[in-house]
Formats: sequence, C-alpha cells, structure tokens
Amino acid sequence: MAENSRLIDIHQHYLRDEYKAALATLGIGGSAERSWPDWSPAKTDDVMAKAGIDAAIMSIASPGTYFGDIAFTKKLVATCNDGFARLIGDKARRFGALGMVSLPDATQAAREVEYIFDVLKLDGLGLVSHYDDIYIGDPDWNEFYAELDKRNAVVFVHPVRPMQAGRAIYHFPSGFVELVAASGRVVANLLATGTLEKFPNIRWIIPHAGGIMTSILYRLSKFDTMRAFKHNVPKGVATYLNNLYFDMAQATDPATLQAFFQVASKDRVMFGTDYPQAIDIDNVVQDTLDGLDALPGFDAATRAQIMSGNALKLFPRFA
Repeated sequence: MAENSRLIDIHQHYLRDEYKAALATLGIGGSAERSWPDWSPAKTDDVMAKAGIDAAIMSIASPGTYFGDIAFTKKLVATCNDGFARLIGDKARRFGALGMVSLPDATQAAREVEYIFDVLKLDGLGLVSHYDDIYIGDPDWNEFYAELDKRNAVVFVHPVRPMQAGRAIYHFPSGFVELVAASGRVVANLLATGTLEKFPNIRWIIPHAGGIMTSILYRLSKFDTMRAFKHNVPKGVATYLNNLYFDMAQATDPATLQAFFQVASKDRVMFGTDYPQAIDIDNVVQDTLDGLDALPGFDAATRAQIMSGNALKLFPRFA
C-alpha cells in the first residue's frame, strides 16, 4: 500500500436499529436470503482501526426503503436521514453519510434533496438500483435528476435484487449474480435514456466495479449507432462511462480488475469494501486491501488516488 496515504472507504453500510425495526414490521429480517449481519458502530470502529481506514461513507442499501407503501417509505426515509445527521454530528471526521429519498415519488424526492443538503448537511445521496420495477434513469423522474444536477450532487447507486429474483430457483445466493446484474441495468438505463447527457453535473458512483458493465460493453457501445439511442449519447458511450465514478468493493480479483481498468478512468475509482453486508463479512476488508496492493502496473501515486485522492474530490471535507 502507498506509504503515508490516507484510506477512505466510500462503501460501508450503516444498519441502524430504527431501520431494522421498521422492516421487521413488514416481516423483513435481512437482505433477501441473508439475515442482518452482526454489526454495531463500535465493531465498525474496531474493523476500521485494524485495517487503517481513516474514514467511511455510510449508506443504507439492500433491501431498500420502498415496499409498496409510499407513506411507510417517507416515514422511514425521514427517520434514517435524521439518524445519519446525528452520526455525522458525533463523529464528523470518522463518518460521512448518504441521505435517502422517497422514490418512486419523484416530486417528494426532489423536495427531500433540499433538506438533505441544506439542513442536514449530508455528503450525498444513496439510492438503490430500482424502486419497484422502475430503474434509476427513468425519464419520469427528470425533476428529481434536475435538482441533483443543480447541486452537483454525489449519488451512490447500490444494487438491489430485481423483483423476479424472488421467483427464480437458484442453488446459490441470489446476490452473487443479481446484484451485479442490477448495476449493469442502471448503467444501461442512464445511457439509453440520455440521463447522463441531460444532467452532466450529477456525480454518479456505481459500486462493485460497475457490476456486469465490462461484460456488456460491446452491447452498450451499439447505442452509439442505433437509431433509437444515439441521440441520447451524442458524445459516445465511452465518454459517458469514463465520467462515472466506481468503487472496487467485492471485485478485487486480478481478472476482474484487469478488465475493469480497460473501461474505468483511474482517477475515478475509489476504495470500498461493502462492509458489513458483503458476501464474506469476515474477510472482505482484508480482501479489498490485498486487491489494492496487487493492482498490476500501478505506481504509488495511482494507488494513493484510489485509496483516498479520488474520494476527496467528491467528499472534500475529509481532507
């Protein structure tokens, strides 16, 4: 690891008791087939200290906040956002937080953006890949994107399993495949709808090295020439992909990273672990550190960018 470099983890999850209690009223006790991991703020502090992580950006991801009742969502979002503000107030140099909005109600979500940034002073937004069956990038939510664009907002989009995943028959945990596929759907939708062209100031973060993005790159590149889509990507698909931000959470094997860095710009990739909701909670932090050390052909300056330099462009208060 690069010497004398800070380490900022932009992908950690904060499993608030209020969030878990609210979901318990719906009979939800975890994310899909996985129950909530053993987690506490004190344990997170200990894990970070042992790994040398100076700061972590917290979000709430899978299974999200919308379960068919928008009134429930609005109440849950407000509770979680106020909790995030208290977290930052207690440990402002240790933790950042990504606020939540009440999608799929785009009008309400646009109003909540003002409260999140102007009142609570949170560090960005944490969205999920889709709400019900509507994926991020849907043009019906343009008023929401416009509010984000106006504020140069940092927007982290964490995948959740698609509705049909619950009806599929697997012999492995659905998240092994469905979560990374959901991130690919988000990237494709942002391109195909012209969201990246229309709202260029939003700073989108796609976790897990973009999910299946590299695997579908050939298909995505056809948007450049297909009549139905080319007007929405006038600068070319490669340009828009190069403007996205990514983390390397749960994607640190050499083969994945080698393909990923053929697409992603080195000045837009950040350290992230997905702790504590990773597949292997006990080893994911060390696995990510090892993957960073093993990046092929990267000099100390580039490693330092990934460790913290790129994150500080989005979260400058940690400087």
